[in-house]
Amino acid sequence: MPTVLGYNQHQFIGGTTLKNNKTTQRLLDATREIWEGYLKHPFVRGIADGSLEIQKFRFYLLQDYVYLFDYAKVFAQGVVKSRDPEVMRMFASSVANILGGEMNIHRGYMKRLGITEEDAERVKPSLPNSSYTAYMRAVAAEEGPAEIMAAVLSCALSYEYIAKWIVSNYPNAEKHEFYGEWIQGYASEDYAAENRRLIAYMEQLAEHYTDPQLERLTDIFVDCSLYEGMFWEMAWNGEL
Repeated sequence: MPTVLGYNQHQFIGGTTLKNNKTTQRLLDATREIWEGYLKHPFVRGIADGSLEIQKFRFYLLQDYVYLFDYAKVFAQGVVKSRDPEVMRMFASSVANILGGEMNIHRGYMKRLGITEEDAERVKPSLPNSSYTAYMRAVAAEEGPAEIMAAVLSCALSYEYIAKWIVSNYPNAEKHEFYGEWIQGYASEDYAAENRRLIAYMEQLAEHYTDPQLERLTDIFVDCSLYEGMFWEMAWNGEL
């Protein structure tokens, strides 16, 4: 079983090193142990070695599908809160990328599993799922664009981190007849390029932040990283 020790968050996220991205590096440094926990989780290991039960993945897929609608709404609040037209366009394009891009991975699996979009949209979010999105939406409603970016960044970056760790440690995982598509999607250059864009805006939005403001960004990122761990646990246990 591959170890996670020494696996560097900075090495793979965005397809580049983060040494010049001080705010993002600070956020990642604060969550290193949390993120290593993702790699040890049986759900993630099951995707990596192909042993995950399809029913567990089905439950996860539907919960993640409804999650993404609220996730997109958090980005949409970034449009509302931003004054800079460039930042507004960034948040708006991220909404489009989620609804028309990332959700395509889910729709492909839904088709293979015989799930219609109408079926998926009727799914009730689990309590951990609802708690996570309620937290992000509260940040988006009450705080500014940089805090919104800190809230959404954990999900975006951690999926690349997980997928690239799988590729690095399970050479045949991308070829798996069922889970290979999921791994390829989140380990792809297109996904990394989008993350590089988000990182650049995280740095821009926090450029003149004071230490207390940076601490707040870190708290938000840590909280969302903990929620990500709860999401994997929820998926593994089929928890409503």
